[in-house]
Amino acid sequence: MTTCLPTPALELPPPPPTPENLTYSLTLPAAPQSPAIARAATRSILRAHDLLDVTDAAVQVVSELAACACRFTPAAEVYVSLRYRDAALRVILYDSHPRHTHPRLAVACDARRRSTLRLLSCVVRSCEGDWGFGDAREPGGGTRMWAVLPRKGAGAYSGTGRTYE
Repeated sequence: MTTCLPTPALELPPPPPTPENLTYSLTLPAAPQSPAIARAATRSILRAHDLLDVTDAAVQVVSELAACACRFTPAAEVYVSLRYRDAALRVILYDSHPRHTHPRLAVACDARRRSTLRLLSCVVRSCEGDWGFGDAREPGGGTRMWAVLPRKGAGAYSGTGRTYE
């Protein structure tokens, strides 16, 4: 008697990393070491996805956002997201610092956060990108900070000489 065994599904190798499939999320401790960890992870991710031309700007932006998130959050962790879409790198950090409901506290806290992100603002502006912060839309609330770095502008910032349309 012959037994038929199911044929194993043909397993295809995962696609190689490209800019278009760059999608990463990290949860980091809200600790002084986390900006350095975020910088190292960002460098590795961008190298793997052949985005070396945006590395200088992206590493600076990730570092500034991670330091700010770790400074403001009352929680033990912060969340980092890196995505590449429409010829731009999108960096998002979430911290659990709640947005203030009292108008004067909200204005003061926003001014403090904006002051903390002065260098980030300069980097993003030189890359012709955009940045901001506001309420986190995820359950649990907190603050969402983000920056968008167009590849062409970030490449010019890095001085690689490579430009992309």
